Amino acid sequence: MGMEIEKKFTVCRLPDNLERYEFHLIEQGYLNVHPAIRVRQEDDHYYMTYKGMDGVIAKEEYNMELDKASYDHMLKKADGNIITKKRYIIPINEDAFSKEYLESHGSDAKAFVDGEIKIELDVFEGFFEGLVIAEVEFPSVEAANNYKPAPWFEKDVSGQKRYSNAQLSTLEKFIVEKA
Repeated sequence: MGMEIEKKFTVCRLPDNLERYEFHLIEQGYLNVHPAIRVRQEDDHYYMTYKGMDGVIAKEEYNMELDKASYDHMLKKADGNIITKKRYIIPINEDAFSKEYLESHGSDAKAFVDGEIKIELDVFEGFFEGLVIAEVEFPSVEAANNYKPAPWFEKDVSGQKRYSNAQLSTLEKFIVEKA
């Protein structure tokens, strides 16, 4: 099993020229919420994911590839809302880490310099139209704890269940909060 180290943020505004960034079309459904077991289509790729229940920004995660027929079969068994979104892949903000942090944390600095740390901006569609969440995955918990959010981020909502996709799938009604 792998470890997902991630922080989530609401956004106060979309980044400029959003259309210039690569994006993926995502559809996913949840077979179970606690622990989260989901099936996902991302463009032409299909997989099932298990996410552990422990941790706020670090959780165990395991992905298993599926074929389209298996995905379609399991999606029909999903509980609650099917989530659809467009995920934009955006380079991390240049001021994400202090110079001192990067100088003293070589492997995190390498990931930063090599462009391995990205912002994934989820623009939800369908039932969740109007919801926009930014996620950043990190190479270490220390990097996550030392991250300086992008200026267009609003509020750190890491660990808040109401912003987890699994929890969203259970809602009967959805209202976008206005800042």
